[in-house]
Amino acid sequence: MWASALVPRAEEVASVLPGDGLVPHPDCVMDRAFNLPAPPEAVWPWFNQLGKNRAGWYMPSWLERLMPRRRRALRHIAPALQHLETGDVIEDWGGRNATFEIVVHDTPRTLVHRSVRGRLRISWAIALIGEAGPSTRVHLRFKVAGVKHRRLVTHGGGFVDLLTVAVLAAGLRERVARS
Repeated sequence: MWASALVPRAEEVASVLPGDGLVPHPDCVMDRAFNLPAPPEAVWPWFNQLGKNRAGWYMPSWLERLMPRRRRALRHIAPALQHLETGDVIEDWGGRNATFEIVVHDTPRTLVHRSVRGRLRISWAIALIGEAGPSTRVHLRFKVAGVKHRRLVTHGGGFVDLLTVAVLAAGLRERVARS
């Protein structure tokens, strides 16, 4: 099943990632992982430009065709979007004023986002690990604290996260294979 392709290894779940201390007592932690057929140096630019009003959220072509052209993600690496740095603030889809601050930017290994939204504390770490092939193991960790309904976030939010990461992984596989 497609969801099994996103299951992290036990050692990935147990690992400490940069940014883990940003949300020290999370109500929910979601780890996802997948492989891409390129080295981290080739994968990094795609994550560096990811986001709302940047390169968008990558989707596979069959799904993007269902969206208006203006809402589709880039299918190329944009040099103008490669200048992300620690301290930069980027928009997020979580609401009109939702943003992420970049707190770790370690090219081509780790990108960590932080957000404070009322009582919510959020971190999102993206770790790229080179593997034989050459390929890249992508490990995503989303942590959130301050939620009202922990079960709803864990199960409902976990399902939404699984779907969005599955879409992201499929979209990235297409883009990386073509670049």
